[in-house]
Amino acid sequence: VQLQASGGGLVQAGDSLRLSCTASGITLNNYGMGWFRQAPGKEREFVATIMRHSTTSIHSPSVQDRFTISRDNAKNTLYLQMNSLKPEDTAVYYCASTDRAGLYVTEDYYSYWGQGTLVTVSS
Repeated sequence: VQLQASGGGLVQAGDSLRLSCTASGITLNNYGMGWFRQAPGKEREFVATIMRHSTTSIHSPSVQDRFTISRDNAKNTLYLQMNSLKPEDTAVYYCASTDRAGLYVTEDYYSYWGQGTLVTVSS
């Protein structure tokens, strides 16, 4: 199983960016998927998750109403649409998968992780 996150880059505050996570070896719709991020000098934190076989999702309060997690089953790709980006959103963003049903905000429930993509938001 391989997860590949992409789409990061350097943007200005207020800009938008869409991250993608492609998978090989698994069908993403059969897994709960999550996005996490790790800012410099900080621990990795939960961003958003989407339930398997469903569009049900939850987002961290810090990104609620700005970020949206979604999945394109035909492309076997997970997305994170990020709008109104802030400098505090600067981090390496990781996608991860879990074979459990439900929604999970802690890392321990996720089995496979992508390598991360860096998002830098300048003020």
